[in-house]
Amino acid sequence: MPVGRTLAKTGITPNMITGLTVLVAMISTYFFFMGELLIGLAVMIFTVVMDMFDGAVARAANLASPFGATFDHTLDRYAEFLFMLGLMLGPIGAVSIPWWPFTLGDKFVHWFWGFFTLFGMIMASFSRAKAESVGGMDNCAVGIAERQEKLILTIAGILLLALPANNIWMDFLGFLPLVIRDFFVTLQITNILTFFIMIVGVLSHITVGQRLAYANRIIGAEKQDESPSV
Repeated sequence: MPVGRTLAKTGITPNMITGLTVLVAMISTYFFFMGELLIGLAVMIFTVVMDMFDGAVARAANLASPFGATFDHTLDRYAEFLFMLGLMLGPIGAVSIPWWPFTLGDKFVHWFWGFFTLFGMIMASFSRAKAESVGGMDNCAVGIAERQEKLILTIAGILLLALPANNIWMDFLGFLPLVIRDFFVTLQITNILTFFIMIVGVLSHITVGQRLAYANRIIGAEKQDESPSV
């Protein structure tokens, strides 16, 4: 709130901050694309911090509105797309594995897992939005993984990939049976960040199922209560 009150005095509006958040997310995408993981991560975290400021300004200046919330949630999805796009395009350099005949790891995140995860994140938000709008629910923010958990996993994956000098994921697979190592390599999960992104995707799709099941239960119960008794 102190930050919100200070920013509100400058005349900046919550929607202006929301728009700036996407511009900063583009900068993060650029650094990921250029292979600067840690700089891209720093800008990414700054984007997340900025995303908290628009709500603070809205409350401090009494500018909260349904459209503002819709605008904020919509641009949050664009920011998530930009983060993932940068990680999917960013080069990681060639990784040679003695027991595998191909060169691997030319991207931070393989395109399949990037799309798999991004689609799951979008559908988790979409299922909640539809349950609350079409379904008439007050709140459908349920599920195994909210945005915060997904963000923490992504940040952890970036740090574990950027800080060690070696590929700790492939080193870990080296201790496992060959069939397990070949399985992950075939799936293009060849670094720790891709593994974490895959986990985020799986959790996101599970969250979709949980929200649909919860919406079905709540909406069904409400319809049953509204039906006239015989």
